[in-house]
Amino acid sequence: MFIDGHLHTVRRKGLPMNAAGACFATPEELLRIMDRTGVDKGVLLPIVGPEGGYQVSPTEDILDICASHPGRFLPFCNIDPRGGANSPDADLSFQLNYYKGCGCLGVGEVTANLEFRDPLVQNLFRHCERCALPVLLHIAPRRYGGYGLVDELGLPGLEAALAAFPGLAFIGHSQPFWAEISADVTPANRNAYPAGPVVAGGTVPRLMATYPNLYCGWDAGSGYNALTRDPAFGWAFMERFSRRILFGTDICTPTDNHRHAEYLRRSHADGHLSAEAFESISWRTANRLLGLGLDA
Repeated sequence: MFIDGHLHTVRRKGLPMNAAGACFATPEELLRIMDRTGVDKGVLLPIVGPEGGYQVSPTEDILDICASHPGRFLPFCNIDPRGGANSPDADLSFQLNYYKGCGCLGVGEVTANLEFRDPLVQNLFRHCERCALPVLLHIAPRRYGGYGLVDELGLPGLEAALAAFPGLAFIGHSQPFWAEISADVTPANRNAYPAGPVVAGGTVPRLMATYPNLYCGWDAGSGYNALTRDPAFGWAFMERFSRRILFGTDICTPTDNHRHAEYLRRSHADGHLSAEAFESISWRTANRLLGLGLDA
């Protein structure tokens, strides 16, 4: 079984998602991709912030799409940290508990271009922890000109949040997150796809070893690059942390062609990845974290 932990969609074609004219995949287009790549279920992540693109995909639409395709799609909810009262004292549990009652299994993808230490962001984390909803984060290198929570080289903001909210499961994602797999990451390449052998002592392996509430969203080009640029290191990382790595793709458009599932299958078939690690990453980690109660 494969559960894709990171998908985006819209109810129907409309305003392009960016200035290049790309449109989000429709649910039907997503299902065709999933069927072609052997993915059984997928987590749909709403897009609600202005930084995430020209088109939003609200939680209500995601819930409707999931209801129309039972057994295939799983809903997350999403609220902007500035939502509600735009206050660090806003009762975000009001919104989160409502969506949890509607069947939402987590929060994200958080794309607000705010600092980790911003009181609004800290308030969101506090209420996610209170409502027992895991949160999927896009981490950014800077304010303005992009999207995602801003953190510095070495991810000190993420580490502080992991320590401050030990009951909250954080799912890390994006180039600045995955570039920290290697100790030689620099300000110049942290928002890209560094190549070559991984240098021991990277921030992500250290945080994974230190904080049991950190999970890795192995998705998009950034995740794929991080664990395939140095295959031996990647397989060892997968074996060590398989119970906290979630397979995903981050498919946005109908032309996206991610190879994560193919790589996992081939790694297992060639003897590089144990059956236990393969199953954990492909579906068991998501099953456990999201409380799906599945039995393959």
